[in-house]
Amino acid sequence: MTMSAAAQAQEASPGPEAEATETTATPAEATAPEALPASGDSAEPELVITGSRLSSRGFNQPTPTTTITLDDIQKAAQPNLFATIRQLPSLLGSSGRTTRVNSTSSGQQGLSSFSLRGLGEVRTLTLLDGQRVTPANFIGVPDISQFPQLLVERVDVVTGGASASYGSDAVGGVVNFITNKRFEGVRANLLTGITTYGDDKNVTAQLAWGGKLADDRLHIQVSGEYGYEQGLPHGDFGVSGGVNGRDWYNAAAFLTRPNSATVDGRPKYFYIEGAQQYQYAKFGLINSGPLQGTAFGANGVPFQFQYGSNGVPLGNGQVSGCFSPFCVGGDLSGQIGESPSIASRIERMVGYSRAGYDIDARTEVFATVTLARVLSRNFPNMGAERPSLTIQCDNAFLPASIRTACAANNITSFGFGTSTGQFPDPIKVNTKRDQQRYVLGINGRFDTGATEWRYDAYGAYGISDIAVDVSDISLQPHFNAAIDAVAGPNGTIVCRSAVARAAGCVPFNVFGDVQNSAEAFAYVIPENGPRQRSKQEQTVVAFNVTGEPFSSWAGPVALAFGIEGREEKYRTTADPYGNGIGPASPTSALYPADPLLNTTIGNNWYAGNYKSGKGRYGVREAYAEVNFPFLKSEMLGEANLNAAIRVTDYSTSGTVEAWKIGGVWETPIDGLRFRAVTSRDVRAPNLSELFAAQIVTNATVIYRGNSINVQNRATGNTDLDPEIARNTEVGVVLSNPGWLPGFSASFDYYDIKIGNAIIALSNQQIVDLCEAGSQDQCAKVLLDSPIPGTNYVEVSAFNAANIKTRGFDIELSYRMPLSGVGLPGTFTLRALGTHVIEYVTDPDVIGAIPTDTAGVNGLVGGGTIPDWKALFTQSWDTDKFSLNISERFVSDGVYSNEWIECQTNCPVATNQHPTVDDNSMDGALYVDIGGSYNLTEQVSAYFRVDNVFNKDPEPNPLTGVGPGINPFLYDVLGRVFRLGVRATF
Repeated sequence: MTMSAAAQAQEASPGPEAEATETTATPAEATAPEALPASGDSAEPELVITGSRLSSRGFNQPTPTTTITLDDIQKAAQPNLFATIRQLPSLLGSSGRTTRVNSTSSGQQGLSSFSLRGLGEVRTLTLLDGQRVTPANFIGVPDISQFPQLLVERVDVVTGGASASYGSDAVGGVVNFITNKRFEGVRANLLTGITTYGDDKNVTAQLAWGGKLADDRLHIQVSGEYGYEQGLPHGDFGVSGGVNGRDWYNAAAFLTRPNSATVDGRPKYFYIEGAQQYQYAKFGLINSGPLQGTAFGANGVPFQFQYGSNGVPLGNGQVSGCFSPFCVGGDLSGQIGESPSIASRIERMVGYSRAGYDIDARTEVFATVTLARVLSRNFPNMGAERPSLTIQCDNAFLPASIRTACAANNITSFGFGTSTGQFPDPIKVNTKRDQQRYVLGINGRFDTGATEWRYDAYGAYGISDIAVDVSDISLQPHFNAAIDAVAGPNGTIVCRSAVARAAGCVPFNVFGDVQNSAEAFAYVIPENGPRQRSKQEQTVVAFNVTGEPFSSWAGPVALAFGIEGREEKYRTTADPYGNGIGPASPTSALYPADPLLNTTIGNNWYAGNYKSGKGRYGVREAYAEVNFPFLKSEMLGEANLNAAIRVTDYSTSGTVEAWKIGGVWETPIDGLRFRAVTSRDVRAPNLSELFAAQIVTNATVIYRGNSINVQNRATGNTDLDPEIARNTEVGVVLSNPGWLPGFSASFDYYDIKIGNAIIALSNQQIVDLCEAGSQDQCAKVLLDSPIPGTNYVEVSAFNAANIKTRGFDIELSYRMPLSGVGLPGTFTLRALGTHVIEYVTDPDVIGAIPTDTAGVNGLVGGGTIPDWKALFTQSWDTDKFSLNISERFVSDGVYSNEWIECQTNCPVATNQHPTVDDNSMDGALYVDIGGSYNLTEQVSAYFRVDNVFNKDPEPNPLTGVGPGINPFLYDVLGRVFRLGVRATF
């Protein structure tokens, strides 16, 4: 993929909505994407510079901006534009259809959104034609899959704070999609693809039309697109050889010893492969008591479980040679780490139209409509691991030999764990996101004296309706009652509890590979699983004015000012079994009252315990921005000062100010300029952080040396205040010097500090702090409950943290004609790289220490911010064909910067600084190739092969069972082939 660093204050092609951007490309690369002819003979070009509200010829903004042009988009040949942009090195930690695939309860499966600088999606402002877009989730971020992508002419990525210009959320920067608003003709694209494993089949069909009517005053653009990405099927139990032949899964994990055990000079963590969670087996394992080590197989026949590490059960829940929760090797048939789907299935349907009418040569009124639907499906895991069950020895499903052994050992019960291999189907999460967005606006020009002013105003209203439905998932109280079975009359087997029997309980045999009745499955896994219905609404009105009211001794002074009002609100309702039965979630025919269920807090499902909630906030803003040229000299060059201020009033937290000040110095040295900017940026807490009802997900923590399954109970906090950030960037640009035509380069250093940052401690951090004696944190946990599924950790966001990150971006490009060597066309080399020096988060909580996640490649330590991320492209372009090669690079890293690597003579491990035998994780280099051939002047065929050498992802070990990959940094699909045809008439 070719990433242009397009024009420095380029001259836009004519039209009221033509845009330009200030970056680092050569003039040869600075041509506008397509001529956007104006209506009316007297119309003049307008300059709109992303990262600034100013519109002024000759204005070089101090904030670095990288542009992805239409040519870049076409060469990348991706079924979703999100995948093209995500490759930019400055985008770190962006979500997509390969992330959160093992999640049932997050509600973010299949959501595609950007994260700049690794600061998270909520600190990146994503715009469409400079306008906010209706969020697709109550964390406040849009879904790029719902954008009209065929009419996008370029995407500007501002890698610096832009709150003063664009408002809240632009702490990490801005991603602005810019459409062709004067497109005329027909544009079509058809793309299909498949992986080398024969899966993830995909098809994209896009069609757009644009034309002029009413004496060329009415301009209409209409586009429709359909995209389908099949995703990957779920895996299986154990280490099965991989989904459709992906044999890279090796059950990597960290064998974990208690801190107290490390007095022997050996590490706390050992990297292992073939991790065996010895607390459960596929069809059941007695995991404590004198019968520990007895597993159940075909037809429920008991057998001696094969522990890894030559382990021997000790009768107390532990295994010699193993440390909770793992042995190494042995019987891995109950391992569930390979079972989640690697990529969600996505189906996207987007319709978009824009109509603009020129009232006169200087005024246009316009309206846009976007209707979008995105469907996704993922499979979080097979079965349902339950490591902490208690079984009574008189259970009627137990083989006679086990009942006899119980009597011989004088016990009436034993500990039991299973990954419930009897369940025939994996959990399925189906998500539907519907969006309606309507915009009505006006833009134009007016004069006051000798000054011409440009203005734009718009009102937007958007609704996102989100539906989440989970199927093939068990209802915990039903499962617990059904497996506790006793002998009934006439040789029958019934549920022990009389209350459960009266409520329709059907016994379920959990011992071995046995066949349960359809009625038993229907009782344990009801047809109507967890569900959530949400409505997200956004209303925006904005008015902006820009002009050049006077001139200084060095040139015209540009001024912009404006106001904006916004309201965000959401409401969500959940099923009563997950939410708890109450006014917001009553029982119904689908979810009848049941005496076994917890009617207070809900949480009755194995996972997917959604909650009902609502919230709203309003925003009122006013801003002003000025560009003041103060130097123009043949000897010293030219320089300008750019400054902006914005005052924002939040209904939830009061008034805050954002500002920026910076400048650009065009030196007298050919093509050389310096730029610098510092800003105060703000981010208000979003609806989720403020008002989210409890979100419950399953998790695993290490407590007192043991692995414990817990519920993560996350809630909102209405007392949150806005974050305040200080963002500073200093850079140098060399653009098309006379001594090397076609060459450009830039270097930009950035330093971002966020105070009062909104964060939430992880489950493990809370548990560690509790274990270290923090009573505040201990009040948030329950870790010793004997009742399965009731241990929990409560998590909520708070304003205490300080975040600091710094690093630098490098961009190089060289373009040369090939006529000198007797070949047609041009050859272009380009390189973009981001180096993160540090990314330190200080929770400012007693007992917690600052952590640095820069250079951490493993998810156990953060895993979204490598030391280096880079993109290299080489392209040969002619009038007839093009060929391109690109390389995506992620540097080597560590699992955690707070871990101490040692093999012997290790210090005693602490929770803050544990020891590990190997703290290195390899990076990756992926090679992609593509090309196109013009069949006619209007039609071209193209191809793309991603990950040409089919490089496998690096193992991603965790302290619990997981999918074993880090999709934020590594390619998890393998080699992908794509073919397509596009046409423009």
